[in-house]
Amino acid sequence: MLKVGIFGVGHLGKFHLNNWKEIEGVKIIGFFDPNNENAKEVAASYNIKRYLDEDKLIDACDAIDVVVPTDWHYEICMKVVRKGKHIFVEKPLCNTIAEAKTLVNMVREANIKMQVGHVERFNPAYLALKNLPLNPMFIEVHRLAQFNPRGTEVSVILDLMIHDLDIILSLVKSDVKNISANGVAVMTDTPDIANVRIEFNNGCVANLTSSRISMKKMRKMRLFQKDSYIGIDFLNKKTEIIKLKQAEDKNVFSFDVDTPKGKKTIAVANPEIADANAIKLELESFVDSIIHNKSIVVNEIDGFLAMEVAHQILNKINNTGALM
Repeated sequence: MLKVGIFGVGHLGKFHLNNWKEIEGVKIIGFFDPNNENAKEVAASYNIKRYLDEDKLIDACDAIDVVVPTDWHYEICMKVVRKGKHIFVEKPLCNTIAEAKTLVNMVREANIKMQVGHVERFNPAYLALKNLPLNPMFIEVHRLAQFNPRGTEVSVILDLMIHDLDIILSLVKSDVKNISANGVAVMTDTPDIANVRIEFNNGCVANLTSSRISMKKMRKMRLFQKDSYIGIDFLNKKTEIIKLKQAEDKNVFSFDVDTPKGKKTIAVANPEIADANAIKLELESFVDSIIHNKSIVVNEIDGFLAMEVAHQILNKINNTGALM
């Protein structure tokens, strides 16, 4: 039985708590949260012990789930690492690159498992593509959200865009060549809306737009690669694959088009999307990695790389005066 403790039982922490309760092989030991009102409500509603001493909670557990504001990630994670316990930490990994580098090195030395909460990797619409060869050469992303004060301790780059940065870096096996970016601070002191163009050494280009001041919600990614187009709707959990039809393609809608190279048959497929909870899937994956000593799907290196590009984007915005 894996003994788990939770740091932070606010809005997202409660989602984690609800999912932890449904995962087999897990025992929730308790939680730590400095907010007395919220802590009392959680302790009563969930019948879970509240710890007032951080170290005692860590000592009582095999793994710690860190669901606190980004400013606290480093301090809490370092305490957990020093005690040799496994860590699940929400994105972004840390507040600064220096903190992230130190933490990554410490995790490696401690020989523990660490997973970063880039939950879109576990979105059923994205998982539907797991058996499809993906080698995109152009990527277009729109991630739009309505304004919510929660999460504004960091910029929209580290709050929203980092989800897509993580996925793009996992797909494009090439180093970043150049970044162009601009952003606008509307409601906070950091960019609330940003547009970014990333060029990779292999020729792939990614255009990303993220906003947390939109009137509507949107979480879409479009991948263009040789002979195919893939559309992923993370919000509505839909996936579309459009490609030149192969002889083995069955059960797909297809039609003929005239091209300069002659008539081509286009196939349109909508893969079946599993009815699954992405947060539960990522926590289950973390548990499975610990119990069976498997590789972490989104480890501390992945978290660091996404954070590194995010900070390059922020530096580009700040240093070029692109922040309006």
